[in-house]
Amino acid sequence: MAAQQTQQTATADEAAAQLGEQLGRFFRLIAAWKHRSRDEQGGDRLLLATLVRCGPKRATDLAAETYLDLSTVSRQIRSLVDRGLVERTPDPEDRRGVVLSVSPEGLAAFEGYRDQRNDELAGMLQEWPGEDRHDLVRLFTRLNDDFARHHDEYFSQHHPQHHHSHHGQQHASAHPATSSAGAQGAKGAAQ
Repeated sequence: MAAQQTQQTATADEAAAQLGEQLGRFFRLIAAWKHRSRDEQGGDRLLLATLVRCGPKRATDLAAETYLDLSTVSRQIRSLVDRGLVERTPDPEDRRGVVLSVSPEGLAAFEGYRDQRNDELAGMLQEWPGEDRHDLVRLFTRLNDDFARHHDEYFSQHHPQHHHSHHGQQHASAHPATSSAGAQGAKGAAQ
């Protein structure tokens, strides 16, 4: 009981220290999982998921939405196009530009990645009470939204010439557990 009360009254600084430790552990576990599974399609999944979730985009917008360098996105997109997973079409608003969209093969690949990930997560969460699963999704969504907002605010203040707004974040009105669009977003979130 005392531990629970201490956790409930933790200051923002104390919570930040504890969360920082757990996030570090989480990222190390994800990196180890990717290494063990020889996960070489991480970039594929992220870009495909973003194009599925947000629709056709220019490479610059895709880079901003995924928080990646344009050179990284361009290299990965070349590979996706070469493998028939992404299609390039002329930008209707600027014929000099190109819009990227997921091909039917790319959508199938994305769905395969998503289904595999969802199966693994469902296995881990199977023993959790329903309320805990709901709270995890709700709080993780809130944390991601706050990270995105902080990222946008920081870069608009410190790098205004390179700032790109990210319109793909979910808000409380589109909670993943309460809307079908949010459920699809939650399925594609951990790419």
